[in-house]
Amino acid sequence: MPALHPVLLAARPKTLPAAVVPVWAGCVLAWKLTGELHVALALCTLAAALCIQIATNFFNDAIDHRKGADTADRLGPVRVTAGGLMEPARVMRWALGFCVAAAVFGAVLASARGWPVIAIGIPSLLLAYGYTGGPFPLAYRGLGELFVLIFFGWIAVAGTVFIQTGAWPHEAWLLGTQAGLLAAVLISINNLRDRAEDAGTGKRTLAVRLGPRYAVAIVWLEIKCAAFLGLGWIVLELPYFAIASLPVFLLGLRILWGLLAGTPGPATNRLLALAGAQLVCFAALFHIIAVMR
Repeated sequence: MPALHPVLLAARPKTLPAAVVPVWAGCVLAWKLTGELHVALALCTLAAALCIQIATNFFNDAIDHRKGADTADRLGPVRVTAGGLMEPARVMRWALGFCVAAAVFGAVLASARGWPVIAIGIPSLLLAYGYTGGPFPLAYRGLGELFVLIFFGWIAVAGTVFIQTGAWPHEAWLLGTQAGLLAAVLISINNLRDRAEDAGTGKRTLAVRLGPRYAVAIVWLEIKCAAFLGLGWIVLELPYFAIASLPVFLLGLRILWGLLAGTPGPATNRLLALAGAQLVCFAALFHIIAVMR
């Protein structure tokens, strides 16, 4: 096996759209509102977001193994620590390395926009570890979806717009809520798939706490809220952006049908991939509309 293959597995490339889309959409919105795009700041923002996401994935891989949360019954992709592909200490070193890289890119952004970037960056770095580690691991307390909404929605999108414009417009919070809810769908489906395993290892996600029926209801609520919030663009006098919710309606219906018609298991991975496509399609259509209008 190539030396870098375990590293790529631990980075979990399929999860990275959750880091890319908020920055992408935030930059598009900033450009639409001001007519300007600071490319260097956009690239640094994207790099910092990716580094934090990858660091979180590495921490998650090592810490879940240490806590016994990754078992032989796992239905999702192989985890490098549990699978014996990398030593736990090495996985943690990679995580810390990506945290350092994120801090370097963050320092560039802070020099341009000041203390708000530091106020965003420090909690983001700490929670890369605190998502599964520390005295109050969010993922083990049923707070994964809320974490994603806050950090991959509001903070990521509104923070990107602030870095580009120096302001916090209402449009950024609306877009951040939509993107955050769609990113939370990924966590909710993942937790629904892993509910049985998590219940046996003490990982008290919302799917474990509430059961499969309510776990599906959470996905329904996330998708429907993200879709109908598109009407908010009419209130903000940017009505054409409401059309960006179309993929959410279409792909969301397919995801919900799959969850209602099937049982959590390996087939849920296809719905997880569809949820990732839903997030990317939303951002892509948002971008296309911004350019055409």
